[in-house]
Amino acid sequence: MGRICGKIFRFVAMTEVRPVLFVVGAGPGDPELITVKAQKVLQNANVILYDNLASRELLNLASEDCEKIYVGKRPYGEYTPQEDILGLIKSKAYEKGNVVRLKGGDPFIFGRGFEEVLYAREQGIETHFIPGISSMQALGFEDIPLTHRSVSESIWVVTGTKKDGSLSDDLKLAMQSNATVIIYMGMKKAVQIAETYSSEGRGDTPVAVVQNASLPHRKSAKGLVKDLVKLIEDNQLTHPALIVIGKVADINNLGY
Repeated sequence: MGRICGKIFRFVAMTEVRPVLFVVGAGPGDPELITVKAQKVLQNANVILYDNLASRELLNLASEDCEKIYVGKRPYGEYTPQEDILGLIKSKAYEKGNVVRLKGGDPFIFGRGFEEVLYAREQGIETHFIPGISSMQALGFEDIPLTHRSVSESIWVVTGTKKDGSLSDDLKLAMQSNATVIIYMGMKKAVQIAETYSSEGRGDTPVAVVQNASLPHRKSAKGLVKDLVKLIEDNQLTHPALIVIGKVADINNLGY
């Protein structure tokens, strides 16, 4: 065999990165309430973009080399601009592959999760959605069912703060029925909520305010919606909390 002279070339096999986004619901706070599927996705994540309401314990499911980036938004406080989050989704998906967007509760219930899915698709990124237990479902820990036979036949889920900062007009429609009304992001609108019900002669409707519903340090208060502001102040309730209006908020209304 002839002698081969010259440079020695080293060939390196390059693996093409497959950009994928998983929008995952972290549940209402208790890390044990996450789904099995979400757990598996976190274990295989290359990057996790997590928000303020996602339990930090869930990050322990990821591998040691997984990059974890906080992109939280504190109610009425510091927040990561949505444009920055979208930019991270794109750059990290193309750089590292599997990106998990970990959002508290369920990402498609006032979580802007679908906005991120649509953006990722526009960027050519494969997307997957894994639902989470919403905080309203954790109200059961305070003996508040969302529906109850002969008491509440339906549910209205309303945002307390719209994009322009105003209270949703849907509240006036919801209060005309016997449905359970659940208000997200409504703590700063307590005065308006109480006034809206009182002005329509519904001030004596039962109300409950539940903070950190699935966690050991949860707090709550129950009374009448006309006294909503006093209930919040007297019990030192703050974010994150849900306001529940309807007969289901008063356990004395419930029977077999």
